[in-house]
Amino acid sequence: MKELPIDKGTRVQLHFALKFPDGEVIDSTFEKEPATLEIGDDNLPENFEAYIMGMTAGQRESYEVPPEKAFGQHNPNNLQTFKRHEFSADMVLEPGVMISFADARQSELPGVVSRVEGDEVEVDFNHPLAGRTLIFEVEIIDVEPARPTH
Repeated sequence: MKELPIDKGTRVQLHFALKFPDGEVIDSTFEKEPATLEIGDDNLPENFEAYIMGMTAGQRESYEVPPEKAFGQHNPNNLQTFKRHEFSADMVLEPGVMISFADARQSELPGVVSRVEGDEVEVDFNHPLAGRTLIFEVEIIDVEPARPTH
């Protein structure tokens, strides 16, 4: 029986790890249960799906993913400055603190305090991994046709 390659319309069971080039692990399933996803279900960002297309069960690869194929470049327009009094008085505001904001559609938008100066608080809404090159390590365990959804 020919191995089914990963393509749209397949369900994939895999282990993956996201790392910085220095080896620091951001996220990994290698020590846990493998992940199962259907290609195109948005569980894996499209750019990462592109790397595993055509792989078959038993393959293990490591890819270097540049920022524009990962979480984008750092965008200076995503830095916003607020006044200290716009936050509750007891809130700790120092660089590195993550704050959740509600956007116009009331979905959660995480921001990280990047600078606090006098009455000004600068918050960075870039993805924390924006501008970073990542290593995407993947081991394909199983590939099968996805079941029809209706």
